[in-house]
Amino acid sequence: MLANWTARVQPERRAFAGRYVRLEPLDAGRHGADLFAAGSGPEAARLWRYLPEAPLSASGFEEWLAKAGKSSDPLFFAAVDQATHRAEGRLALMRIDPAHGVIEIGHVLYGPRFARTRAATEAVHLLCCYVFDALHYRRLEWKCNALNAPSRRAALRFGFTLEGVFRQHMVVKGENRDTAWFSLLDHEWPRVKRGLEQWLAPSNFDDAGRQRMRLSECMAALTPGGG
Repeated sequence: MLANWTARVQPERRAFAGRYVRLEPLDAGRHGADLFAAGSGPEAARLWRYLPEAPLSASGFEEWLAKAGKSSDPLFFAAVDQATHRAEGRLALMRIDPAHGVIEIGHVLYGPRFARTRAATEAVHLLCCYVFDALHYRRLEWKCNALNAPSRRAALRFGFTLEGVFRQHMVVKGENRDTAWFSLLDHEWPRVKRGLEQWLAPSNFDDAGRQRMRLSECMAALTPGGG
């Protein structure tokens, strides 16, 4: 039995400010031009490869943006770089299940300038803090095409645990998708949070912005028997 369990509340359409990134509810007027630029250009085919949408034309992107900006599930956020004030990517809370305290991070698309930066990691950290510390959900999920090696590495890097692969789970863009399922649970979050915050700390980076410790090393140092 779960003592005193009650359904959680729905996530709100609100902003979150970090040291390197600000998450803002997706808004066509504020974020449209920046997000279109972030997902276009020579990297577009790679960026959109495993997303449900194909690379979008300007008109197609406007149509998608208008719909996504009004959606409550997925609930989209623009990732705005605190240094440049440009929206460099997007991500969402989705498959929201307040009755069971389960929620997923998905629809992640980071532009080339933003991917693999401190701001990109902090964007995920901010949503994790919201899900566990403010909303008190029990389970946070990360799912991706099993062939999407960068997404699988990211999930593990952020402290999620691989639970398995759902074979022939979906048909996406006319192709079979086997789906890799990852989860992070509420009792695991305090350790993961400490690792993320240790990695994100300014003291972990030199004057050129190079990390002193990798995130995996920060996580391992907090694991019993892990160095």
